[in-house]
Amino acid sequence: MPLPGTTWFGVNLDAPDPLALAQFYQRLLGWQLFGDGPDDYSLAPSETAGYNLGFQRERDHVRPAWPARPGDQQMQIHLDIEVDDVEEAVAYAIGAGAVQAEFQPQPNVRVMIDPAGHPFCLYRDEDA
Repeated sequence: MPLPGTTWFGVNLDAPDPLALAQFYQRLLGWQLFGDGPDDYSLAPSETAGYNLGFQRERDHVRPAWPARPGDQQMQIHLDIEVDDVEEAVAYAIGAGAVQAEFQPQPNVRVMIDPAGHPFCLYRDEDA
């Protein structure tokens, strides 16, 4: 039985500069930016979408390592973004400010790193 009276609303990413990270994902996804800062912002496809991607200030943010080794700051979450063309999406993401991770674990997925160090994956569903 689910928690009564709940609705999933979104995910928050911590960053030392939440506005800069929100603006990166705004370029990447084309979503609308909301928030009055300076510590909290969010993106959503529209004002009435019912879900968002949030960004909040973490002054002690430590960039995660990908892939992590013993003693490294590990990622706590990553985003999966389905795309029509992986290589085209990689080029677009790099233009928006991401970098491609050196380690790539799967042929139809590209692990990218956002400006705050969070890994995210661009993938094409081979079954679609």
